[in-house]
Amino acid sequence: MKRGKGEGGTGKGTTLIELVVALAVLGLILGVSGLALASLQAPRESEWARELRRARAEAIRTGTPVRAALPSDTAGYRSLLPAPLFLPDGRAIGPGVDPLTGAPRATR
Repeated sequence: MKRGKGEGGTGKGTTLIELVVALAVLGLILGVSGLALASLQAPRESEWARELRRARAEAIRTGTPVRAALPSDTAGYRSLLPAPLFLPDGRAIGPGVDPLTGAPRATR
């Protein structure tokens, strides 16, 4: 004889509907978070940072000092963006360069 809830049964189990709903919610959360993580991209490097990296690499590769050239779109900001001179050992000298590290200082 079957026992119902009213006949002394405990009713402590989970139903199939509850299980399906829980799995659907979990799948939805994982799907949304997976899409959010997949759309993350590294920020693009500015032309100025790319030119600094290129000038330093060229100075190290050729063994001669190389001055970084300002990109054409920063013509109005030449006084704010000093162009450092990169030495063959990778250090930078000139205005706007941190004397302790030899790296170009970030401009404000």
